[in-house]
Amino acid sequence: MKIGLALGGGATRGMAHLGVLSVLVDADIPIYCVSGCSAGSVIGAVFCAGLSLEDMKKMAVHFRWRRIARRDRSRWGFFSFDRLERWLMMVLGDIDFSDLEIPLAVVTADVSTGERIVLRKGRLAKAVHASCAVPGIVNPVQVDGRNLMDGGIVDNLPVTAARELGADYVIGIDVFEPNYRRDGGPLAQGAMAIETLIRHAGGGIGMADYLISPNTSGRSFLRFSQYSELISLGERAARQSLQDPRTAIEDMERTGA
Repeated sequence: MKIGLALGGGATRGMAHLGVLSVLVDADIPIYCVSGCSAGSVIGAVFCAGLSLEDMKKMAVHFRWRRIARRDRSRWGFFSFDRLERWLMMVLGDIDFSDLEIPLAVVTADVSTGERIVLRKGRLAKAVHASCAVPGIVNPVQVDGRNLMDGGIVDNLPVTAARELGADYVIGIDVFEPNYRRDGGPLAQGAMAIETLIRHAGGGIGMADYLISPNTSGRSFLRFSQYSELISLGERAARQSLQDPRTAIEDMERTGA
């Protein structure tokens, strides 16, 4: 049974992935491959390159927007994430997908066509940079002649990409739960609608064999300082869910499904 992980986008909420991964690794859940979108691609890249979860958590303490973003106004956006690319190269080296210990797929979207583009070869840091380039805010990234942007608009929880890597059973980790509020005004309702659309983009929520959703509703998408709380939320959700996916995996292996 080849178990894949699909790590969804969610900006700074992506720190919750670290908590889920810690519990899965401690439980000796064998991870065959990983797919990631936006923040999920960052966590996925570092994890698949072989860094320990403890080292990843230590890096989270010092992570700030100035490490990954700089102002760079253009016709496409207001910021550049080239610092994110350089940070990944500093941490991992300028490696290719083929250098990873665990296979990884990174989901992006074509600026001109809106087409879902899954990257599985070439320079890792460049691919992750593209997957995090929020349209209209962050400048897109040119990869193989295409201008690519954040894949969250087309496939925020990339379950299909994990299956394309060969996974038989995919655990989806969703950190994009909207803040559903009845007392919000028009702007709050509009924001909730946009979050809902992004969360369900690509249909991964319904396609995962098992879904782990840390309770990130109401948590900011922009504050790295909440890393400790988010990691704890990920750990709590994974511990509460662990018996069910393990049982499902054992049943599938036993029946050969």
